[in-house]
Amino acid sequence: MAREPRGEAGDFDADTVLDAMATAVIVVDGAGRISWLNAAAGNLLATGPAAARGRPLASMLTDGAQFDSLISRSRASGEPLAMRGFELVPAARGDAHYQVDITLTPLGTGPDSVLVEISDTTQPGRITRDTALLAQQGGSRVMARQLAHEIKNPLGGLRGAAQLLERELPNEELKEYTRVIIGEADRLCALVDGLLGPARPMRREPVNVHELIDHVYRLARAEAPAGVAIERDYDPSLPLLVLDRDLMVQAMLNLARNAVQALGERGELTMRSRALTHATIGAERHRIVASLQFEDNGPGVPAELGETIFYPLVTARPEGTGLGLAVAQDIATRHGGIIEFDSRPGRTVFSLLLPMEGNHEQAA
Repeated sequence: MAREPRGEAGDFDADTVLDAMATAVIVVDGAGRISWLNAAAGNLLATGPAAARGRPLASMLTDGAQFDSLISRSRASGEPLAMRGFELVPAARGDAHYQVDITLTPLGTGPDSVLVEISDTTQPGRITRDTALLAQQGGSRVMARQLAHEIKNPLGGLRGAAQLLERELPNEELKEYTRVIIGEADRLCALVDGLLGPARPMRREPVNVHELIDHVYRLARAEAPAGVAIERDYDPSLPLLVLDRDLMVQAMLNLARNAVQALGERGELTMRSRALTHATIGAERHRIVASLQFEDNGPGVPAELGETIFYPLVTARPEGTGLGLAVAQDIATRHGGIIEFDSRPGRTVFSLLLPMEGNHEQAA
C-alpha cells in the first residue's frame, strides 16, 4: 500500500497535536489523579507532565476541593459539564490567578475517567480591561487640563486680591485672615497641578528596579503603622530597565501608600517583581514584560469604584485626594506601560507592567 502523502491525518501523532493546542487538556482517573495532560496544562499548573502524572489534580490547585466537586458532578451525571469564569490558582504559583472556562466530559475509555478542558480567558479579558484603562487615562488628562484652566484663573485673582487687601489692613491680627486665604489658594493651586500629573520631560537612565523598590520599601515602612508587615519578593532575573528614576519611585510609592492606607492598622503588603512572557499592554503584545506587584490582604477596592479608580479625585477615603493612583497611572503610560488591578476582600493586587523589549540593558 502506498504511503499517504504528507499533510494527511496519518502523518500526525495525537500527542503532538494535543501538545500544540493552546487549550489545557487533562485526563483524570476515578481517584482524581492525573493520568495524562498536554503541554498547555503543564504550563497552567506550573509543573512538568512527568511530575504531574499520578498526582491528584485537586492537590495542584489552591481551591482543589471545588474543582474536585465539579469533576464528581460530571462523573455522576455521565454528561458534559461546562463552567464559565472560573478562577484557577495553581498551588505551585500562588501569585498566578487565571480566569478560565472549563469543560468536563466523562470518558468511556477508563473507569470513571474524566476529560478536563481548560481555556484560559485571562488574556482576552486583560486586553479589554487594559484598552479601557488606556482610554480612561486619555480622558482623565483632557478632563484635568480643562478643570485646571477653569480653577486656576479665579484662584489667581483671589490670591492677588488677598495680597492687595493685606497691604491695606491696619493691624497684624486682621492680616492673619488674608494669609489664610493666600495659603488656601496656594494649596488649591498645588492640588490642581497634581491633577495634571508630572509636567517635566522624562529623564531616562538604566535603573535596577529592585533598588527602587528597596527605596520605596524603606519609605513605606517608616510611614506604616506597627501592625502592618511589608515584605519583598524579587525575581533576580529582571535586567536593568531604562526609566525615569524619580517618576518611577513616585508611581511605586503611590501604590505602596495606597495599599498601606487600605490596610489600616493591621495587615500585610508584599512588593513583588516578576518577568511575564508573551504579555499584553493594551492591545499590544510584548515578548517579555516586567511586572511590579503590590499585593495587600486588606478589604479590597469597593465595587462602586472599580471602573473609575484611576480617575482623578476618586477615592474611598474621606481624607484622600484621589490623586495617587491617577498620577501613578499617568507615569506608567508615559513609560509605555500600564497599571492593572485585581481585587477582592482579602487580596488586592496592583500590577505595574513595563515593556522590556528595547527598553532594558542586561546587568553586567
